[in-house]
Amino acid sequence: MISLKGTLNVIDNSGALLVECVNVLKHKVNHGWGGVGDEIVCVVKRARPIPAAALASSTIVKVCRGDVRPDATVSGRMVRFDDNAAVLLNNKREMLGTRISGPVSAALRLKGWGKVVSLAPKVRPAFG
Repeated sequence: MISLKGTLNVIDNSGALLVECVNVLKHKVNHGWGGVGDEIVCVVKRARPIPAAALASSTIVKVCRGDVRPDATVSGRMVRFDDNAAVLLNNKREMLGTRISGPVSAALRLKGWGKVVSLAPKVRPAFG
């Protein structure tokens, strides 16, 4: 779960390397915490070609804390990642980069981010 001041690695080829969460958008139920598939407003902390300290919009694709799954109590399985990661978006909610490096959660497909899942080299199963 990502909240205010949480840092995320950027796993697309947009040029940003590290971002810091400033706000979780349209997610009032969870009191400002964002999970996989949620949109956030972030500040670029480290970048190569684009200037740092620029505001950007992004979606969360990986979280260290395990995904909340409906069958987690029954089967005991939970998908976790080693780091928190995001993909930068433009104003039309399209990806800035054209490639994704690293695995992403399959829960993105259920939340309407099929393009991100299709570009990822490996997808970790969300359910089942």
